[in-house]
Amino acid sequence: MLDPQLLRHDLQGTATSLARKGFQLDVSHYTSLESRRRTLQQQVEELQAKRNGGAKAIGMAKSRGEAVESQVAQMEQVNQNLKIQEVELTQLLEELQYFQACIPNLLQSDVPDGTSEDDNQELSRWGEQPQFDFEVKDHVTLGEQLHGLSGATGAKVTGARFTFLQGDVAKLHRALAQFMLNQHTHNQYIEMNVPTIVNAASLYNADKLPKFEKDLFKLEADQAWYLAPTAEVALVNVVADRILTEQDLPLKFCAHSLCFRSEAGSYGRDTRGFIRQHQFEKVELVQMTLPEDSEQALEAITQDAENILQALGLAYRKLVLCGGDTGFGAMKTYDLEVWLPGQAAYREISSCSNCGDFQARRMGARFRRAGVKKPEFIHTLNGSGLAVGRTLVAVMENYQQADGRIQVPEVLVPFMGQAFIETAQFTLAQS
Repeated sequence: MLDPQLLRHDLQGTATSLARKGFQLDVSHYTSLESRRRTLQQQVEELQAKRNGGAKAIGMAKSRGEAVESQVAQMEQVNQNLKIQEVELTQLLEELQYFQACIPNLLQSDVPDGTSEDDNQELSRWGEQPQFDFEVKDHVTLGEQLHGLSGATGAKVTGARFTFLQGDVAKLHRALAQFMLNQHTHNQYIEMNVPTIVNAASLYNADKLPKFEKDLFKLEADQAWYLAPTAEVALVNVVADRILTEQDLPLKFCAHSLCFRSEAGSYGRDTRGFIRQHQFEKVELVQMTLPEDSEQALEAITQDAENILQALGLAYRKLVLCGGDTGFGAMKTYDLEVWLPGQAAYREISSCSNCGDFQARRMGARFRRAGVKKPEFIHTLNGSGLAVGRTLVAVMENYQQADGRIQVPEVLVPFMGQAFIETAQFTLAQS
């Protein structure tokens, strides 16, 4: 959430900054809400003062033995008016809170202008795209030939955008997640095992509600429970409602988890294969830092994700997202796109963002500097390190062999105990 003082004292400037993100701030509506809030707040405070003064006067009159019936009647009317005004103020504050919760984060000044992914700027490339002397296959064809991947079985058991993995392909998927966790914990990340179900308050703190309600799977229960769209939700909430010390920071967490997204705005995209699923796995990276350290931390967390791609020998490119393509809660975002020979294209495999104090304000996550009384909001960052399913796709397509097998990247051989992915004996349903 933005600092409310920005709206109160620099409304037009804030609106101009938000326009870089393609967000049109309803200035007139906010002005109306804020004007009503100030009026109601003043009325409530005046009635409270009148009530308190009246109660004191009645007490003094009683002590002198004076009749107080008329004063009591007046105070009953004051109390009744006060209750009405307090209810109205509470409702207005909730409306104002919702309005503010729907406003995205401001961009860093160095984020390039633009309106869509077409305006994102490529910063660098790493690795060589593999060359093949045979017809390249995509991961779906490879997976079906190996009897290791089946969207048809997933569709039969659950529905579209669910996939079965089997045999060595499933084993490779598991090895990738374990390899990623080992790399990140070696790099001083604290490993967490987090809940798959989260509550509405945690989603709000992590800026997923109310903005992304349609992309979430909500459980039918008495409580407002949701399937987590990413481990980021649980990881950032570790510090919710806490005041840390300056010495506590930075904090670096990682977690491998199931993730669930309805992909409400993505129907018709990547319907074939393992790229865009309702259920997928990801190794998530989260950092909490001092405000002055978050820009450098974004470079570091992105490099942590790049290190995984480099260790696997996968060619990729790094982009900085333009204003119009930067996410709701982010100040600045880098995307990593891995080369997929089966599509002859680079596809996103990691997104790393600096959220500044946007999430921290929502969840009350602060720290206190040594010798300073007033606490400050921490800065939070998140990144995929990496999306496990998309990494599986990249390994399958980049390491495919002429005979249909998949070579196991050297760094994964100790996890797999084998050098090649072989065909499974049992045949899964094919598309």
